[in-house]
Amino acid sequence: MRLLRAVADATTVDSTAALLAGTCGLNRATAWRILSTLETHGMVSCDRATGRWSLGPGLLDLARVAELAAVVQGAHPVLEQLSRETGETAALAVVTGAGLTYVDEVASHSVVAVTWRGRTVPLHATSTGKALLSVTDPDEVALMLGDTLQRYTPTTVTDLPTLLEEIELTRLRGWGACRGEYDVSAHGVSAPVLDGSGHLRAVLSIWGPGDRVTESRLEELGTLVRDATALLGRHWAEHSTA
Repeated sequence: MRLLRAVADATTVDSTAALLAGTCGLNRATAWRILSTLETHGMVSCDRATGRWSLGPGLLDLARVAELAAVVQGAHPVLEQLSRETGETAALAVVTGAGLTYVDEVASHSVVAVTWRGRTVPLHATSTGKALLSVTDPDEVALMLGDTLQRYTPTTVTDLPTLLEEIELTRLRGWGACRGEYDVSAHGVSAPVLDGSGHLRAVLSIWGPGDRVTESRLEELGTLVRDATALLGRHWAEHSTA
């Protein structure tokens, strides 16, 4: 760790293995061995022409994990508050390479049929996905949805023009709705969490069974989840690394 910090603090001139070894009180062979191991894991990189070392791209991955952990920890009290206030499950999904993956949830005291933590869900059949699509460039939306919208339940929207209208409505009011479109037992609302630069970072949701999350409650729940995302957005901006 001292060697890694030495690489971070070094100028271009004093970042050779020999000089880094001297900074850390190591012999040159030991320093080279450690640097080579760090390089294997992407933590540092070496310009072989000059022998100078610099930080590697693997540190960015660690920074993102640390950022996510801090944000999830900060978001948990918000999920608890929403769950207490509504009597339903509140959940947080983050943007990943696969789309959206749920990383935390707080269930209500009522019995629920499904849990979403750790799951990646389809974009067109969930309020979470609609919230993401509502803040995505229209050209990218078409690419993300593809040519065919899979039907999961009788209420899944599989007509593209109808779905695009719903995405636009989601954008205008700041929250999207799902009426058992992916799982018949999950009805709910979601709103996008944007960081200080206006980039989508996560989606906040409230969901429950259809006999509790009725059509008449969607407006109320949607407003609650939309207002809560403003707080999470500020928290994300405070902990963001980029």
